[in-house]
Amino acid sequence: MSFDLTGLQRAVAAHGAVCRVVIVAVKGSTPRDVGTAMLVWPGGQSGTIGGGRLEFDAAAMARKNLDREITHSARTFALGPALGQCCGGAVTLSFERFMPDHLPEKFPHAHPVMAHSGRPDAVTRAIARGVEAPLHIADWFIEPLAQPRQSLWIYGAGHVGRAVVDIMAPLPDFAITWVDTTPGRFPDPLPDRVTALPAAKPELAMRHAPAAAHHLIMTYDHEMDFALCHTVLGQPFQSCGLIGSATKKMRFRSRLRDLRHEDAQISRITCPIGAPHLGKHPQTIAVGVAADLLSRQMLNDSATESLRTGMRA
Repeated sequence: MSFDLTGLQRAVAAHGAVCRVVIVAVKGSTPRDVGTAMLVWPGGQSGTIGGGRLEFDAAAMARKNLDREITHSARTFALGPALGQCCGGAVTLSFERFMPDHLPEKFPHAHPVMAHSGRPDAVTRAIARGVEAPLHIADWFIEPLAQPRQSLWIYGAGHVGRAVVDIMAPLPDFAITWVDTTPGRFPDPLPDRVTALPAAKPELAMRHAPAAAHHLIMTYDHEMDFALCHTVLGQPFQSCGLIGSATKKMRFRSRLRDLRHEDAQISRITCPIGAPHLGKHPQTIAVGVAADLLSRQMLNDSATESLRTGMRA
């Protein structure tokens, strides 16, 4: 978990005073991990720290802090019978109030869990060493800036494309570029962390995608889908999915062979996408696609951590 500055900026611009609630310490069994945060304002909130009653009480406390203009406060909640929960652990929450003229400017963002006279030397030293994950030290909490690690390019703003974006956009690790032929094809407003890219020929836009991008092809036109498949096979990519049937897959494979693409490369295009056993409803397709992308991310994270462990050894 990291600090979502873009989400905070948008919330403050829309609602004025906003209280950010973040988990700074956990003990035992808890619904969410350290660094999980939500934003609370009068009459609404975004994000979740989990836990049902925990979140309900935390949101109420955050709104009281907004009324009292309290900059920093904290509270530890025991997740037992008194709170109507059975986790059995404990969660310490930090409440930090933000205003349009009071937003973080430097990262990692370091703030006192409670009111504090000055930054401890231990916090300064930790920042100098580098902070890659949330860190609770000397009664201060340090958070790196959230940076999407995965580039996801989606072609087509129809029912399935919208369903996929609705599921993937809230996930902070994915930066989504959404491509379709005209601006009117996209919803207004766009979800956070989504960039709309109108292009009369989406295959030309595809050439600007990063080498490690994931691609999902689901336009309203089979020939457009085919042009995108042909283009993606001529450039580096991490994964590619194509919406379609077994028949569409076979026909595209034959045509791509005619264009001198190797079978091994063609096989990197997954078709159909999602989890076919779940059905063909746009939302069920989107659930399967999301599960596949998250599984790939977990495997990549695991491989990266193994490499770091080996280097340290």
